[in-house]
Amino acid sequence: MRGLGKNTGRHTGLSRQLCKVRKKMFDALRLLLLLLPAMLMLAPLLLILPGSVMSRQELSGFLKPVLDGGEGYIGWRLFPAYPTFAHFGKVLFFTPQFFVVFWNSVKMTVCILAGQLFVAVPSAWAFAVYRFRGSRFLFRIYIILMLMPFQVTMLSQYLVLDGLGLMDTRLAVILPAVFSTFPVFLCYRGFSSIPRELFEAGRIDGAGEFSLFFRIGLPLSSGSILSAMVLGFLEYWSLIEQPLAFLKDQTLWPLSLYLPQIGTDRAGEAFAVSVITLIPAVFVFLLGKDFLEQGIVASALKE
Repeated sequence: MRGLGKNTGRHTGLSRQLCKVRKKMFDALRLLLLLLPAMLMLAPLLLILPGSVMSRQELSGFLKPVLDGGEGYIGWRLFPAYPTFAHFGKVLFFTPQFFVVFWNSVKMTVCILAGQLFVAVPSAWAFAVYRFRGSRFLFRIYIILMLMPFQVTMLSQYLVLDGLGLMDTRLAVILPAVFSTFPVFLCYRGFSSIPRELFEAGRIDGAGEFSLFFRIGLPLSSGSILSAMVLGFLEYWSLIEQPLAFLKDQTLWPLSLYLPQIGTDRAGEAFAVSVITLIPAVFVFLLGKDFLEQGIVASALKE
């Protein structure tokens, strides 16, 4: 009996060790599967960051098959042989056009996000809190509009903006984005997650509708609202199709349309501009990462 007990104990201990080994192997495999797509997503950064500090001669040597129409494949190096910040200096101190397009992007993005706060948030509150005939049907239309790409609605937007005389102005880009349906959807999910009993209790205590909105709705759904603002910034900071379609005056173009104007002989400046363009987006993403996660979780909840 003693020998049988010892064998059983050894077998149990061996099973535990095997389970631990399997768990470690599973964790390592899962980490590897997550790292592979992450490395693919980081591949452009591995191209942009070293290229922004490479000398012109080094870039010409690596990119000669592309820049000069030569044969063969391009080469690359993660650590430049002779790092230099001359490209950043030329862009920041000797390229006034860069600051024009940079501030155009800032103005458009800030105006769009501010307009969405005044339009999308109250609209989402009305859909989530108030029930009226046809509200569900109207909200479903909003969802359908959200799924339509810009290429589908471009003609109708062009006709409306042209009829209003807004073509070739910043408002041609700002107004359609202000009335976007995606922030309405995110904020709606945040407001819908608030228990309706809170609204009833507030009304019993004498709170008005504006008081409910500012004291209950906004604080409890701040995660969804901020996540909509973060996603909006990441989208509108890099607008390409809308300004290209509605703006003929190049002095009104945003930063995203500045890169195609840089010739192949200014590859270093193109890399530097790409890094500068990326900095605000990364900063906003890191600043609102927690709110972005809360908004995504809230938007995944069922009604």
